[in-house]
Amino acid sequence: MKTAVSLPDDLFRMAEATARRLRVSRSELYAKAISEFLKGQQGNSITERLNDLYSRSTAKVDSGLHRAQLKSLDKDAW
Repeated sequence: MKTAVSLPDDLFRMAEATARRLRVSRSELYAKAISEFLKGQQGNSITERLNDLYSRSTAKVDSGLHRAQLKSLDKDAW
């Protein structure tokens, strides 16, 4: 699919230099950059869904486990 985009001059120059350094076409560089961006967005979506799921109920820790965790902190030298 062909498309046209507008970029600030400095971003265009940096992309051109990077494409030359990596020995890839401008189109390939842009496609890779967009792909990586979209993968990151997908990860954010998963995190948002998990945050929503876990925010629905309060976390409860067994009192014995909580005491054991607190005691273990006293033994460590920070």
